[in-house]
Amino acid sequence: MKKASLYLILAIVTTTVFGQKKIFDITTFGAVGDGNTNNVAAIQKAIDSAASAGGGQVYIPAGKFVTGVINIKSGVELHVSANAYLLGSTKRSDYGTTRASALIVADRQNHISITGTGTIDGRGREVVADVDRMLREGTLQDPQWQTVNPWGQKRSAEFNRPHLLTFKNCDQVTITGVLFKDAACWVQTYRECTNLVIDSIRVQSTAYYNNDGIDIDDCRNVKVTRCNVNADDDGICLKSGNPDTFCENIEISDCVVRSSASALKFGTASHGGFKRVKVSNIKIYDTYRSAIALESVDGGTLEDIFIENIKATNTGNAIFIRLGHRKTEAAIGKVRNIIITNVKVKVPAGKPDKGYEMEGPVVTAPHNVFPASITGLPGHPIENVVLENISVTYEGGGSKQVAHFALDSLQKVPEKASDYPEFSMFGELPCWGLYVRHVNGLQLKNVKLQYKQPDFRPAVIFDDVQQLRVDGLNIPAAQTAPVLVLKDVPSPSLGNLKLPYEKNKAVMVWK
Repeated sequence: MKKASLYLILAIVTTTVFGQKKIFDITTFGAVGDGNTNNVAAIQKAIDSAASAGGGQVYIPAGKFVTGVINIKSGVELHVSANAYLLGSTKRSDYGTTRASALIVADRQNHISITGTGTIDGRGREVVADVDRMLREGTLQDPQWQTVNPWGQKRSAEFNRPHLLTFKNCDQVTITGVLFKDAACWVQTYRECTNLVIDSIRVQSTAYYNNDGIDIDDCRNVKVTRCNVNADDDGICLKSGNPDTFCENIEISDCVVRSSASALKFGTASHGGFKRVKVSNIKIYDTYRSAIALESVDGGTLEDIFIENIKATNTGNAIFIRLGHRKTEAAIGKVRNIIITNVKVKVPAGKPDKGYEMEGPVVTAPHNVFPASITGLPGHPIENVVLENISVTYEGGGSKQVAHFALDSLQKVPEKASDYPEFSMFGELPCWGLYVRHVNGLQLKNVKLQYKQPDFRPAVIFDDVQQLRVDGLNIPAAQTAPVLVLKDVPSPSLGNLKLPYEKNKAVMVWK
């Protein structure tokens, strides 16, 4: 009798049933947890058998099980048990000959899940080393690898580095409990999926660049709860790659995020957009870029966003909201109807992710600490933003010797409509707390901005802001007047200001 046939008989005999769910133990299909044997055939056979039986649990017991690309089928639960390690192959050739496949994939499947408390480890360092070996030998092609990027790095393209997981066009997806570890590129991507639940997972992925922790791309009806993410790139990121659809009905809550990019980010890909998103109870630490980054730069609509209860420490920027025009062949999108409330952020002067394995790229141009910012485009304002119960503490220490932008030159702050959106994209800005430009409808309620060390710049600048309403703005200290600068702000409502100077000295109005 052939060995494969014997494994199939054993699998049928030893498959057990608990309640209505059949259990398919991968070891009964020939998988060996020795950390060396590639078990892709055995694991895929277990998945296929479970799917053929009408669904079931594919069980990974304790051990170290190496695999190549596996395809999850409808009705299948992949259960990674305690002390089980599903290890991605370290051979780039096991992920395809051209564009690298993810380690775990599903396309147009339904009622699928990954559960357990074990580990799915992409072993990204080793995979990247093999990618680089193949590129040097000429057995793998990558035009990007021949060039040095703006940060002086020679890095293989994302398409040549496998993700850990990519699910596309799937319905009724549940991901719970597992640890996703060290991808060579994005950790997990869910593209145009519906009814997706991600709960209590852990992401520890700092092996290489472009390691987004969780990417939700044009999905609908999504809940992301109680997750802990430590990622080299964006932590929890909503994307929209399809101009004909968008992310919709998304809830993100009770998560902890550390990132060498932005912790919570909508974009950069923003072709269709983001609608009806609620975020609450997020703790952020040691994050290089923004705690909250909301971006539409590819023609999409970003609207009806509610964010509350965010606490961020040692984070490079508090809030970044941007309407841009990177995709110049498309019409300019819209950013509107945003409420951000109960946010507390501490912004240092140094690099918040310094010392981590893969740090974010250094901003090379001289600059002082960057303020939070809300920026639209001329004739295309961001609309209806509410900032309520916001407290941002900056390290301060701004110096004219580092960089200086004169207040009579506000018109020279570059628009950079087509540039990649980032809180540092404009270079040195002429204020230290909050910079707002091209906005129609802005309310500040109980906002406090302060620094630890004096900064020579004004705290806040409003430039081309219509329907500005301030009901509680507390700036305890300012090195010099003015504290607030208003340029092209018709009939502002400035109530309950707590400023270190008399209002007529603290507020400067430019026509």
